[in-house]
Amino acid sequence: MIREINKTDYPQLMKIWESSVLNTHDFLKEQDFNYYKKEIPSYFEHVTLLGFEEDGFLIGFMGISGENLEMLFIHNDYRGKGTGKKLIQYGIDHLQVTKVDVNEQNEQAVGFYQHIGFHVLERSELDGQGKEYPILHMGL
Repeated sequence: MIREINKTDYPQLMKIWESSVLNTHDFLKEQDFNYYKKEIPSYFEHVTLLGFEEDGFLIGFMGISGENLEMLFIHNDYRGKGTGKKLIQYGIDHLQVTKVDVNEQNEQAVGFYQHIGFHVLERSELDGQGKEYPILHMGL
């Protein structure tokens, strides 16, 4: 079930984020992982957050701003079961999502978005925080 996220969900969002990132972002330096872990909660206030709940338990979430998918994270125990696809499809169908930025080094995510129908529009050498993690700007 897809539902809106409340502030009381934030601790679970952080558990999902950490589980996801530790298992998909093996290119991140430890200091950068810790930096993003500290910063990510401040982004929650600036996006529309929707979560995917299974048996009353949040297992994934996405954040949307305008037509941009700003974040999509699935707890590692539930990856590969269609949760991410259901969330992004909901964003496309109901919230007019047409763009996403993804770490170029996260090949699984790049392949996932390509499978959904996104293609690379541009590439940036640095991420939004000026760190050396190239970003692919993708669109439908």
